[in-house]
Amino acid sequence: AALWCTCLWNCISCFSSDVLKAIENIIEEVITSLSRNEAPVLILNNRSDWGNIQFNDSVGLQMTSNCTTKKIRSDCSKSASKFALFLKILSIIYKMVQTNTYATKRDIFYTDIVNFGNQRVVDNIIDDISCMLKIPRRNLHILSTSKGCIAGNLSYTEEDGTKVNCNCTTTVPVPSNVEGMRNLITDAKFILIVEKDATLQRLLDDNFCNKMFPCVLITGKGVPDVNTRLLVRKLWDTCHIPIFALMDADPHGMFREIYYFIFQSMSFEAHHLTVPAIRWLGLLPSDFDRLNIPKNTLIPLTTQDLSKLASLQARPYIAYQPTWKKELDIMETSKKKAEIQALASFSSNFLSKVYLPNKLQFGGWL
Repeated sequence: AALWCTCLWNCISCFSSDVLKAIENIIEEVITSLSRNEAPVLILNNRSDWGNIQFNDSVGLQMTSNCTTKKIRSDCSKSASKFALFLKILSIIYKMVQTNTYATKRDIFYTDIVNFGNQRVVDNIIDDISCMLKIPRRNLHILSTSKGCIAGNLSYTEEDGTKVNCNCTTTVPVPSNVEGMRNLITDAKFILIVEKDATLQRLLDDNFCNKMFPCVLITGKGVPDVNTRLLVRKLWDTCHIPIFALMDADPHGMFREIYYFIFQSMSFEAHHLTVPAIRWLGLLPSDFDRLNIPKNTLIPLTTQDLSKLASLQARPYIAYQPTWKKELDIMETSKKKAEIQALASFSSNFLSKVYLPNKLQFGGWL
């Protein structure tokens, strides 16, 4: 045990040294520029340019090796303040890695509310730093606040030694340090990612986990946070069992679950956060006619919905998924959307007793 601990500490120390060295290299370039009477410049990969992103079957979206870049100059009035904030956050990260302490993005924002202005500024700079250094945020000692929940057939030990035993009647929060989870034990036959917490609670009320097969239910409560995505990836790597997604049949619900779990916005960190093997179980636009869902439960697409739908249709990864494209086309043609709750028009437990069991046993996912 002592030898194992020594090896682990050496690995952690080695990685910490790599993080510190990466930051030191950035600062060294800044100092070198100043010594030459040149204005320092930070060069970043352009994360928002779809031309820099390609689709990979095993990873999802990832950044290409020859990305276009953008510059943050220290001698330009429009970018000088952002340049300074980059250095400030780099110094905060450097100190945290040195002292083996951690902070959330929110914690960092509160270190200088006046100069940061708002939380989004901090969030974007941290993501840019992570991309620039090619180091995941958690390895920069920046943690995300979890909002997701778990329920079902799963037990594990948290980093501090706390033993957690999930069950089929209540939820437990996703740990704030997913990487520290160990001794994951489950007899689950599948994992179901549920878009809405209310839907997950309904499944628990119907005793879905026990009446169906042993399973694990996870919700990100809307837009999934990083820790929820990390948990899904960790369970996939550990358990190697099917993972399905249950969401509203609307452009925004589809965008959240497909984009954040199967693809995701931080394509430079795709191999840590995505699981391309996830299957879209429902609710599908093709279910509207197949199940003869009452028309009074279908909702007309708004202008915002149509805009989001058009945006999804234009995304390059959709070209690699013709079955998803077909579902998007159905929605575009019908100009209708539906919430999972529309299934309750048949019966209050139609979702747990009919829809999900049939889908899971006989197929019908994408």
